[in-house]
Amino acid sequence: MADTIRVGVVGAGANTRLHHIPKLKKIDGVEIACVANRSRESSEKAAKEFGIPRVHAHWQELVNDPGIDAVVIGTWPYMHCPITLAALEAGKHVLTEARIAMNANEARDMLAASRERPELVTQVVPGPPTFAADPMVMQLLNDGYIGELQALDLHVPTGFLNRDAPLHWRMNREYSGLNIMSMGIWYESVSRWVGHATAVMARTRTAVPYRFDQERGERRAVTIPDHVEVLADLANGAIARMHWSSVAGFMPGPEVWLYGSEGTLRLEQRGRDNLVLSGGKRGDKEMAQIAIPADKTYKWRVEEEFIGAIRGQEQVRRTSFADAVAYMDFTEAVHISSSEGRRVHLPLE
Repeated sequence: MADTIRVGVVGAGANTRLHHIPKLKKIDGVEIACVANRSRESSEKAAKEFGIPRVHAHWQELVNDPGIDAVVIGTWPYMHCPITLAALEAGKHVLTEARIAMNANEARDMLAASRERPELVTQVVPGPPTFAADPMVMQLLNDGYIGELQALDLHVPTGFLNRDAPLHWRMNREYSGLNIMSMGIWYESVSRWVGHATAVMARTRTAVPYRFDQERGERRAVTIPDHVEVLADLANGAIARMHWSSVAGFMPGPEVWLYGSEGTLRLEQRGRDNLVLSGGKRGDKEMAQIAIPADKTYKWRVEEEFIGAIRGQEQVRRTSFADAVAYMDFTEAVHISSSEGRRVHLPLE
């Protein structure tokens, strides 16, 4: 490979414009060489905005472009699997936006393809909401601050029900598959602390069965839930109770509670980039805020990690395809459990 790593972008959406393109451009020896969006017009607009020299009419052309070494996939989940498989077949490294796929089978196909090409780097954009506190929470758990974990409570609300909101791509199963709201993002985050669930029972509700699709100019059925409640078993026997809701006004959160035999931790998100960690141990009168020192935090470095892995300087930690399969198993288990009214064991295979 040449010293310069040449990147092609499929889908220059919001997160790609905010993070991937500008942050890749800041890395020495990295060039954004071409782009392909859903339309030629939007591709040319992105190329002009970011100084990208070439535009492709279709993603297949970009993937097979001999002038690139890596593909960044910024599309909605419905395109992640086909583009990833084609890019790996073409010998390109892959960084794909989250959620990794529409369902667990697609995620497994992507993982299998990546293992057939171990010389190529594959990475999924990680769930970031707990980044700033992750190292501190994990240290406290490893040091026995709460003793033995007994229960985990997670609440992720977005406010009161909005019946008039148009159909968003996250509400569209054609684009999102089995993914629901920010469920996979938060599950991925807390699983870094406590590991993955071993079984799931779930109930879901779709409060607004039809919404207006502005893209098609028509009213369409909505089958992706806007309220989810999950009871999950963890490997050590603890129980996790998780809620995601776009209908629960005044529900506290986003927040995570970790209840242990000797103490309790609470991580509360107060605004997008403001996390507050609190704790209390047996014998304390009340919980108190726990400072997060600079060496016990984690900052967004997805693009640096991707390029560093391509250059053989580091390994992908956040997030590997294998980790993404685990959260897609959870996502699909929630769907199966809520649809069939039964307990679902994990992993699915």
